[in-house]
Amino acid sequence: MQAIGYRKSLPITDPNSLVALDLPTPEPGPRDLRVAVHAVSVNPVDVKLRAGAAPPAGEARVLGFDAAGIVDAVGAEVTLFRPGDAVFYAGAIDRPGTNSAFHLVDERIVGPKPATLAFDAAAALPLTAITAWELLFDRLGVARGEGSQGTLLIINGAGGVGSILTQLARKLTGLTVVATASRPETSDWCRSMGAHHVIDHSRPIDEGLHDIGLRHAEYVAGLTATDRHLPAIVKAIAPQGKLALIDDPAALDIVPFKRKSVSVHWEAMFTRSMFQTADMIEQHRLLAEVSRLVDAGVLRTTMTENAGRIDAEGLRRVHAKVEAGRSIGKTVLAGF
Repeated sequence: MQAIGYRKSLPITDPNSLVALDLPTPEPGPRDLRVAVHAVSVNPVDVKLRAGAAPPAGEARVLGFDAAGIVDAVGAEVTLFRPGDAVFYAGAIDRPGTNSAFHLVDERIVGPKPATLAFDAAAALPLTAITAWELLFDRLGVARGEGSQGTLLIINGAGGVGSILTQLARKLTGLTVVATASRPETSDWCRSMGAHHVIDHSRPIDEGLHDIGLRHAEYVAGLTATDRHLPAIVKAIAPQGKLALIDDPAALDIVPFKRKSVSVHWEAMFTRSMFQTADMIEQHRLLAEVSRLVDAGVLRTTMTENAGRIDAEGLRRVHAKVEAGRSIGKTVLAGF
């Protein structure tokens, strides 16, 4: 089958940084779906792995997490899906990726594709939707419904996770949503996703909050450069507030939060699949709910560009875009 992967960690400008592969079509395990992949998107984790996690000598690694496609075959113990079903999902970090014509994925982390979305628009959502949902409702402990009170500060509201987190918070809670952005086009995008306010993260974010008449935020989502923004977060977060982060700072000194009794949470959406947790099927239920909300018109895709077919050249181009750190929403590729 066709696939795209890498054998060495190389700069994305090198034509060998991502290359075409011809691999055997995999056979599903007991709880696996084999999915004929129709569309994928690229996430920062793809870039990080390609740049810093070389496969063993002589081997190739296939990247890719987000996918939308059609179930082609199922394992003997599968109960949630059957061949012919349209699905979307974010895969697992410890298995081969979705940049392949056929892909194996555990049914417990797969959802039914939104019927109202084409495959490319659907492929933009899974990884960021799972991350945002778990961050908001599981890590920060925000309750669904208009009764939830306070302010959520989203650092980097125009990225993939920020885009869907803004929608979830605005549509499913009563929180005041403040997103950060630094360019006119990213500010406009944050507002289109539902942010009540947008502040400039090129300035101290505590000052930005004050400028819009807010003393502090009860909840802070650190989606990028959390270590750089940490002094301002210490000032901006409310006493007994909650910080949840998804990025990978080399070090994070949380001692300054002690006087405010702030709790700090990490969100990694691969935790459930990597450790086969007892509640792993919650990601299936989560994606099914996201799909329902999309079809009901509550949530919308965060796709901003279809960059063409799924091939080595196209993936290198999208990796370079993500690596530059100036993406808005999600870029997808569709078709082999």
